[in-house]
Amino acid sequence: MKDVMTVAPETSRGMRRLLFRWARGRYGGVVPGIFKILAVDMSVAAMAGALYNYLHLRKRSPLSRIQREMLATVVNGKVGGAP
Repeated sequence: MKDVMTVAPETSRGMRRLLFRWARGRYGGVVPGIFKILAVDMSVAAMAGALYNYLHLRKRSPLSRIQREMLATVVNGKVGGAP
C-alpha cells in the first residue's frame, strides 16, 4: 500500500499555517489526521468542508447535532479509530 500524502503542521506556511492554528484551537491542541490529508490540496479541502457542513451542520438535517456526534462516536469505535 502506498503512503498517504499529508502536510505536517510544523512545516506549513501561509494560509495552511493559519488553518492548522485554527484546527488546533478547535480540536483541543491536536490536528486531526483527515485535516492533514486534506491540507495537501486546499481546493479539495474546501469542497470536503462544504460537503460536511451541508450534510451535518445545516438546519434541515434529519438528526440533531448531538445525535450526529453520538453516531460519529459509535462509527469511530466500530472502525477501530482513536478513543
